[in-house]
Amino acid sequence: MNLEHLKAFYILSNNQNFSETAKVLHLAQPTVSLQIKNLEQALDVTLFERTTKKVKLTPSGYILYKYANQIFSLVKQTEKELDTLSDTIHGDLNIGASLTIGEHILPYVLGRFRKEFPNVHLYLKVYNSQQIMEHLGNDEIDLGFIESTNHYPEYSQLAFLEDELVVTTSGSTTSPISAQKQNISAQELFELPIIMRERGSGTRQVVESHLRNHGLDPEKLDVIMELEHTESIKSVVESGLGIMIISKNAIKKELELGTLRQVPINGIRMRRFFYAVYNEQKLTLPSESFLTFIQKYYLEEHFNI
Repeated sequence: MNLEHLKAFYILSNNQNFSETAKVLHLAQPTVSLQIKNLEQALDVTLFERTTKKVKLTPSGYILYKYANQIFSLVKQTEKELDTLSDTIHGDLNIGASLTIGEHILPYVLGRFRKEFPNVHLYLKVYNSQQIMEHLGNDEIDLGFIESTNHYPEYSQLAFLEDELVVTTSGSTTSPISAQKQNISAQELFELPIIMRERGSGTRQVVESHLRNHGLDPEKLDVIMELEHTESIKSVVESGLGIMIISKNAIKKELELGTLRQVPINGIRMRRFFYAVYNEQKLTLPSESFLTFIQKYYLEEHFNI
């Protein structure tokens, strides 16, 4: 369910009438009805009791309304603060981001941020997580964006987006995993040739941490190649030389085209958060504005219940 469905629910809860809700949203009444139906199916609850003229919230509906009210109040407050600041904030904003975040996540956010804050000059450089923390410690960047903060408790951190790492193989007949095989065991993972990011990368740290948490030794993986660039790893895997464990955000296009195929590991899901890391005492106005903006962006664009 996306934020638009929640918005339809919220407005309908307030005016208790489908027709009035459709007018407020500038939608056809059947569209509003479908949005509410989709929301109820997604949550597996009944949100409204229907009568001939009005609707009434069920107990489940009241719970959702309480949190929807908080969400939309936060959105409204954020927009108000950003509108106040956008014309007055100016200066440089130096960002260091890991490969996955810098190539597949931040470019979309930066474009939107630039439109709202035209007087802020943006500089984005891509490093691995270890390098980012070194640059942050040397005051060479204002904000760092990495996949894991386990090793850096001295910095403030903001989790802004959930991600999942997945085992991926070639979509062609050259794949080391048979096309008929829909998943693999942990034992099979250690028997397959794998291409990994270099040591020091956030992705590799998260993979190794998840394996250890399941009682598995990452040093026993059959790593046949280490590469510093995600696109290079994808090309090697597409050729059928081995498998990789990679962010699902980084292979959306390839999965759609069928050049790569995701293969789940039985009993193991490698979820993680992407983090902004920074020195609280050295935040500039452009930095503060960007942290506020990125929370608002993912609340609106990627909010899921």
